Amino acid sequence: MDYKVKPVSSGMKVVGTALTVDMRAGDNLFLHQGIYCGGEGFVLVADGKGHTENAYLGELMAKAAKAIGIEGIVIDGLVRDKESLIEIGLPIFAKGFIPNGPFKDGPGAINIPISCAGVTVFPGDLIVGDDDGVVVVSKEKIEQVLEKAEAKFKYEEKRLQTIVSYEENRKVGNTDKFSIAPVWLGEKMREFGN
Repeated sequence: MDYKVKPVSSGMKVVGTALTVDMRAGDNLFLHQGIYCGGEGFVLVADGKGHTENAYLGELMAKAAKAIGIEGIVIDGLVRDKESLIEIGLPIFAKGFIPNGPFKDGPGAINIPISCAGVTVFPGDLIVGDDDGVVVVSKEKIEQVLEKAEAKFKYEEKRLQTIVSYEENRKVGNTDKFSIAPVWLGEKMREFGN
């Protein structure tokens, strides 16, 4: 999603199934309803149209969502009650904060395809968020993406071991036989005659 969508507090992480909410800009009526349609395993993903004049949620809605068991909330828009949201600890991702309250008139919709922060999100997609931002994995590709992520994780673990080993050897003056340049880099550089 757009790089501006970040957790309300550093260290917040979320993983879950998308429960989508479409809202009129500045109006949170359907976000309220979305909370009560959710539960454990679900992340509310709300298309707030990038609206920046009203907050879509604050302390009361966050506490209700946490009580119901919702894993987290992602909003293409702003929220309020920053200190309370941090204290509640429910992973909430938004574009920032504003004190102005929202309208509650609708219209809107729940569990339809939406666009949130530049990405199409379908109900049932996998949502993953951390300090770097939010990623959406299409439900049809979840298994494939998880396999690739696991392979990438193993590669990175091995790379880190290589780097640590190199540093230890460098400190004792024994790096003549070692290189920490990844294999793929040499392959790519050969394409340029290097």
